[in-house]
Amino acid sequence: MRDVRDESLLVGGIGIANVMIISVLERRQEIGLRRSLGATRGQIRLQFVVEAVVLSLCGGVTGTVVGLAVSLLFAAAQGWPLALPTQVITLGVTAAVLVGIVSGLYPARRAAALTPTEALATG
Repeated sequence: MRDVRDESLLVGGIGIANVMIISVLERRQEIGLRRSLGATRGQIRLQFVVEAVVLSLCGGVTGTVVGLAVSLLFAAAQGWPLALPTQVITLGVTAAVLVGIVSGLYPARRAAALTPTEALATG
C-alpha cells in the first residue's frame, strides 16, 4: 500500500516547480535587467532557489499547523491526550524545504542561463 505522505510531497514539489518556472517566464525582463547591471548567474540562481525555499517553507509550516490543529481537535473530541513528538514536526517541515530546494533547482538554472540581451529582447 502506498503512503499518502510521499504523494503529497511529490505533488507539492511539482507545484513549486511549476510556480517557479512560470515566475522565470514572467520575470525575464527583470532577470535581463539584473544581469545587465552586473548580477552574476550565481546570484540569479540563488534568488530563485531562495524563493522556492520560502514558498515551500510557507507551505510546510501551514500544513504542519493545520495538521496539528486537526489532530488536537480530534484528540480533544475523543478525550485522548495529544502525543506528537517534536521530531516529527521538525522532520515534516524539513522535508518540505528539501522538496522546495530540489524543485527550485531547474527553474533557477534556467533563469541563470538567460543572457541579458536574450532576456530583455523577449520580455
